[in-house]
Amino acid sequence: MQNVALIYTGGTIGMTVDESLHGAIPTLTPEEITNTLSGIDEFNHLFVEEFSRKQSPAITPKDMKQLSKLVQNYVDRDDIAGVVIVHGTDTLEETAFYLHCTIRSNKPVVVTGSMKNASELGYDGVTNLFSSIRVCFSPLSMGKGTLVVLNDTINSAIEVTKTHTMSLDTFKSIEFGPLGIIDQGEVIYYREITHFKDYRLNNTLVDDVYLIKAYAGMSGDLIDHLIEQEARGIVIEALGRGNLPPIMVDAIDRAINSGIYIVIVSRCVSGRVLDSYAYPGGGKDLVNRGCILGGSLNGQKARILLMLAISNDYDHEDIENLFSL
Repeated sequence: MQNVALIYTGGTIGMTVDESLHGAIPTLTPEEITNTLSGIDEFNHLFVEEFSRKQSPAITPKDMKQLSKLVQNYVDRDDIAGVVIVHGTDTLEETAFYLHCTIRSNKPVVVTGSMKNASELGYDGVTNLFSSIRVCFSPLSMGKGTLVVLNDTINSAIEVTKTHTMSLDTFKSIEFGPLGIIDQGEVIYYREITHFKDYRLNNTLVDDVYLIKAYAGMSGDLIDHLIEQEARGIVIEALGRGNLPPIMVDAIDRAINSGIYIVIVSRCVSGRVLDSYAYPGGGKDLVNRGCILGGSLNGQKARILLMLAISNDYDHEDIENLFSL
């Protein structure tokens, strides 16, 4: 039997409530968490490594870069069947998507965490950890890229997002549904990803890419500020199908003329952007001005992909192809 590498980054799974602070803080070690699996056969086939003890909001793209390098080292080993990453849930989908974009292997990489800390009734950390290890050992998980496993549900890093601030069932693929489930320890897949992309981008990083959200009456002031900051890229969560208030278009032109890549996604929770509208600020008008449509990716994932594209020296056409479905 091969082994699974378990990489611990921190998060709620390793927290308990401090009575004096009246809140949860990091207290558990990776060993204390994994020791709860000591009665399970797979426990004897785990390599546990502590990457950090960071709460999820403290994870940065530089951490993701280093984590990707570590994961790649493990999946390149013949004795490793796959890798489980334990991560806080707030930025989990961004780290998972970064790994999906940069890991070069058909072996499963699974990201998991916990919505409840170890002091709470119904602590889900151990169940999620057990299920993630089972997914890693399953031969059915090969070639599916990075997966997110919580609440006995398997989702793709391409599709999944955190949908609720407290629900155990928070991680959902809103538009497409889960890839599969873990039932009584059995890993079951219901579908493939028809729009699967195996990006395999170089693990290099450009960090000066920004994400802004459009709203009614929004001006171009934020874009002008980012031009002054010498931004390399901007992702805009636009309205509806991928449209912006007309008052923004002059700033859009200034940004593109300054060499800034602009990717348009939607602030809607599902659906893709498309160049359906040709009025000033409409999707067709924005594409004609040089903006790139981001398909069905949400803003946070589109930012990760644009950061990687720029750092991989992709030009405008390459980035268009990268974001196309």
